[in-house]
Amino acid sequence: MATKTNKKADDYRSMDNEALTSLIVAEEVRLKRTKFSHAVNPIENPLSIKEQRRQIARLKTEQRKRELGF
Repeated sequence: MATKTNKKADDYRSMDNEALTSLIVAEEVRLKRTKFSHAVNPIENPLSIKEQRRQIARLKTEQRKRELGF
């Protein structure tokens, strides 16, 4: 079975710490706005909320790896 590489994770590894932190904040704000707009008026693709949560998790995972020194 071939392993699947995650291009998103590779992109995050190449970023510096400040850019990573600012991207996390921006994505969290975007997620809050998306959730609010979905509560008021259903969005076309509700699975985009799931994808945004996963992206934030990937970013935070990379940030935590750097804190631990991996």
